[in-house]
Amino acid sequence: MKLGLLTAAFPGKSLSEVAEWASQNGFQMLELACWPLGKATRRYAGVTTLDVAGFGQKQADETREIMKKFGLEISSLGYYPNPLHPDSEHRKVVIDHLMKVIDAAALVMDHPIVGTFVGKDKDKTIEANFETFKQIWPEIVHYAGDKGVKIAIENCPMIFSNDEWPGGNNLASTPAIWREMFSIIPDENFGLNLDPSHLVWLMIDPLRVVREFSERIFHIHAKDLEIDLDGLYENGTQSLGMGWQIPRLPGLGQIDWGSFISQLYRYGYDYVISIEHEDRQFEGTEELVKRGFLISRDILKPYMH
Repeated sequence: MKLGLLTAAFPGKSLSEVAEWASQNGFQMLELACWPLGKATRRYAGVTTLDVAGFGQKQADETREIMKKFGLEISSLGYYPNPLHPDSEHRKVVIDHLMKVIDAAALVMDHPIVGTFVGKDKDKTIEANFETFKQIWPEIVHYAGDKGVKIAIENCPMIFSNDEWPGGNNLASTPAIWREMFSIIPDENFGLNLDPSHLVWLMIDPLRVVREFSERIFHIHAKDLEIDLDGLYENGTQSLGMGWQIPRLPGLGQIDWGSFISQLYRYGYDYVISIEHEDRQFEGTEELVKRGFLISRDILKPYMH
């Protein structure tokens, strides 16, 4: 198993700059943020470590050289939009870019993986969202499969603020939904980028998830979660986490990382643990962000060899 990080916490930094720091500090893999160039629409989105617009063999070779220079590998290319957005024009824009990310992964990685969201229309039922899913997602997965690319869906519900109320912007957040997803699209290149922090918030057992869905886990996001009991008292569960679920760095929340990683080993996962930094206590300056990554490195590294 290898230790990695998602580069979205380093906006404005070049791939070379992030790779040099990561290599010097004991990381082995990078999940490269691949949003289109432009203004971020939410926290930790809109970061372009790898620009996939116009990405060809020349750019792939240059990227490989940078990674080789610093002794690192790419764990996946990451782009997390809303491909089931209710506005059809918005859907088209993000799906077109997702296809470019898939193309770039096929060029730059030996065993390509793209991390993304399924998306959701927050104002429709799960059943109605699945009708749209059936229209949109098989083509994306088949396109990726033809290029040898795995699609790894992150399990965040994407409900953090009132503009994401009431249903959140990502359908793929629970075991029942994953089962239906994989029933509709059984392709072997369609799986999960599993983030255990969201399971804590939803009161879903992470160890059981690993046991049941081990064959579909392509990539792991390492993020922790703290449940603020005062916030839960004030807001209750019908707030769906708003006001009481706090993203933390691995080791600073409620996940037992030893048990979780042990379960991953037990059921055959031996790829990357990619730290996803969204901890407000360690942001605001580059040094704080780096300090956060190093704290998490020291928590997770003993479990890897």
